[in-house]
Amino acid sequence: MSRVYFVGCGPGDPDLITVKAKKLLQKADVVVYSGSLIPDQILKMCKKAKIHDAAGLVREEIFEILQNNAMQGKLIIRLHDGDPAIYGAIREQTDNLQKNGIESVVVPGVTSFLASSAALGLQLTLPGITQTIIITRAEKRTKVPKAEQISELAKHKSTMIFYLSVHLLSDIVKEAIKGGYAKTTPAAVVYRASWPDQKIITGILQDITKKVWAEKITRTAIVIIGDVIQPKSYEFSKLYDKTFSHGYRKAKRNPR
Repeated sequence: MSRVYFVGCGPGDPDLITVKAKKLLQKADVVVYSGSLIPDQILKMCKKAKIHDAAGLVREEIFEILQNNAMQGKLIIRLHDGDPAIYGAIREQTDNLQKNGIESVVVPGVTSFLASSAALGLQLTLPGITQTIIITRAEKRTKVPKAEQISELAKHKSTMIFYLSVHLLSDIVKEAIKGGYAKTTPAAVVYRASWPDQKIITGILQDITKKVWAEKITRTAIVIIGDVIQPKSYEFSKLYDKTFSHGYRKAKRNPR
């Protein structure tokens, strides 16, 4: 059966690509990649592939490249930044391929919010603070359901992560406060997480917009809101507590 691989290449640092993704790129015949979001070092892994920059293509042209090459039995990769499943628009591609009898295989990648939390040294789910992460985007050209308005999601006071929204940061702050976050709630913005020009800006809801605008950051950044960024206190995990028994994790003998 003909197939297309949808591969996540990670957030930017070429060392954060998965082994599986790297092996596929090295063997690929055709690669359609997501423009400037894909580092040159990763494109260089495509040793023999004919590459197509999706930034200059419309949906129908991408479909045609994927379908025609897959039908010829070529190893074809649709290369996405981060992870294909998060704001990657893969469903419309996989559905179109399925209609034409072509299988889709998704290879996950490290997504930028994880690279951002790593840059900040965070634990996003912190006992005594929150056990929930909400990943969303601010509304502009792409609408969101009424139940997913920022002010509604903010009522949970969990860790909130925003993609594709830093240019709307002032709106995010306004709606987060409206939903229940205190003005002093910690906030952070990570620009181009894991890239050489990465920038980290931290503050609170009351001042984060001013700080980010001062750095002229309007795109390619992750916004994180929540007390996990700068917790006043938290509880120790029960994972390694001497009084806690484990139902799933067992000690494994060293194979050496």
